[in-house]
Amino acid sequence: MILGFESSCDETGVAIVRCVPTGVPVLLGQALYSQIRMHQAYGGVVPELASRDHVRRAIPLAREALQAAGLTLQDIDAVAYTQGPGLAGALLVGAGVATALAAALNKPTLAVHHLEGHLLSPFLSADPPAFPFVALLVSGGHTQLMRVDGVGHYTLLGETIDDAAGEAFDKSAKLLGLGYPGGPALSRLAETGRADAYELPRPLLHQPNLDFSFAGLKTAVMTTLRKLGPAPTEVQRADVAASAQAAIVDVLAQKSIKAMKATGLKRLVVAGGVSANRALRAALDDAAAKRHWRVHYPELSLCTDNGAMIALAAAMRWQAGLAQPATRYSFEVRPRWDLMAA
Repeated sequence: MILGFESSCDETGVAIVRCVPTGVPVLLGQALYSQIRMHQAYGGVVPELASRDHVRRAIPLAREALQAAGLTLQDIDAVAYTQGPGLAGALLVGAGVATALAAALNKPTLAVHHLEGHLLSPFLSADPPAFPFVALLVSGGHTQLMRVDGVGHYTLLGETIDDAAGEAFDKSAKLLGLGYPGGPALSRLAETGRADAYELPRPLLHQPNLDFSFAGLKTAVMTTLRKLGPAPTEVQRADVAASAQAAIVDVLAQKSIKAMKATGLKRLVVAGGVSANRALRAALDDAAAKRHWRVHYPELSLCTDNGAMIALAAAMRWQAGLAQPATRYSFEVRPRWDLMAA
């Protein structure tokens, strides 16, 4: 039984999974608290406030997750936590709580890479993938394509060279005067707009590599809005939102298709916060149907940061013999941490 803590940014998540020697670990219970309402007043995440709120939420959420699983602390065999990447102060809270709890229980700890948690989260879905597969990881400031041959066996195929897809959503939303979090707000506005209303760039779309670049798209959205004047109509704003979303989705989908062709694989996994975007799912589902390959996503409740993905990643690494549980009860966090080096 592994108890996992996630505290890398503005969600506090706790969950318990049970290892299954010959299969995928099973999620037994979880609890999650989002700080969105607190940060909305500031238009974005305030790191100090995020850290303080993690302190308040971690233990009550652990009790809630244990109750949901029908377990007690004495049933736990190891405690996992997000080591990075993320906000340093927020990571320290989760790592500190997890390590102190493990020491009190005389149980080992497992440090987890946040992005590996996202990458493996579709294994908790009703339609879990199987290795090998191509992964499109679109989470916060990260957009990456990689070949995944097994737990811990990742080959980078392409990544963003400036803004990530999530940042493109958030920055475009801010230019449109939408609230925090910007990505979901832009997607909602886009539902009433025309995706072909404005011709926005698809950076690097026709380059032979699998890298991404979204900084130019943000600039194009800014230029388009300036041309519309200081008070664009609601219809114009919806059209800009739809056009921006279409540009982002088009790049992500076309690059994913190129990655599938380059590897010859027939299975695509999409994970991270942007994987919840309905337009992206529709584009990738359509591409998969035409080309006779499978695409897998996390459950919608597991697309954002959560404890379940951290407990799962710890369990899968442990089962694969890649995780060495620590019993020294010292810890460090890694605000910047390359998944390929994990």
